[in-house]
Amino acid sequence: MIQILFLILFLFSPAFEEKIPVGQIKTPMGDILISLDERTPRHRESFIELAQAGYWDSLTFNRVIPNFVAQGGCPDTPEGFKDPEYLLEPEFHPKLKHVYGAVGAGRDDNPGKLSARCQFYIVQNPNGIPRLDGDYTIFGQVIKGMDIVDQIVNVTRSDKDEPKTPISLDIEIIFLSQTELNKLINNSDQ
Repeated sequence: MIQILFLILFLFSPAFEEKIPVGQIKTPMGDILISLDERTPRHRESFIELAQAGYWDSLTFNRVIPNFVAQGGCPDTPEGFKDPEYLLEPEFHPKLKHVYGAVGAGRDDNPGKLSARCQFYIVQNPNGIPRLDGDYTIFGQVIKGMDIVDQIVNVTRSDKDEPKTPISLDIEIIFLSQTELNKLINNSDQ
């Protein structure tokens, strides 16, 4: 009987909880953590795949605009938008909005609104950007580090909104239990 009780306690302990993938964006200014939304599964999986492959680790935040977005991951090649390997069908969800801290997939003006899976942006406007809803896929939300995003968009930039001093990216996927994730969200600076 005691062995069964120990087994039950072990199976329901926090250490045994399922782990959830979280995006960790390391920058010279600090780290940004993002939850990845299950309602946009192809974009979520694409972000995980590219992060685990180290795709963004030699790239930068290439477009930063105060009260708009911090955008990163542009490979600076025409293939970035034209290579079918880097395009995804949109996954618009009516409950995912361009609110402060929303993470979305960049794209060009293609008629199918295909996402460029190699590019992502973080909404920095405190009022959100509702005019983008239904046009760009949201696949995540910053859960820690919006103070870092606020710093990033306010750096000195060129007339093309590129930071004059490059802001490098190192993106990894970390795995947290639901308990750890809830604690992080409740203690967030968001």
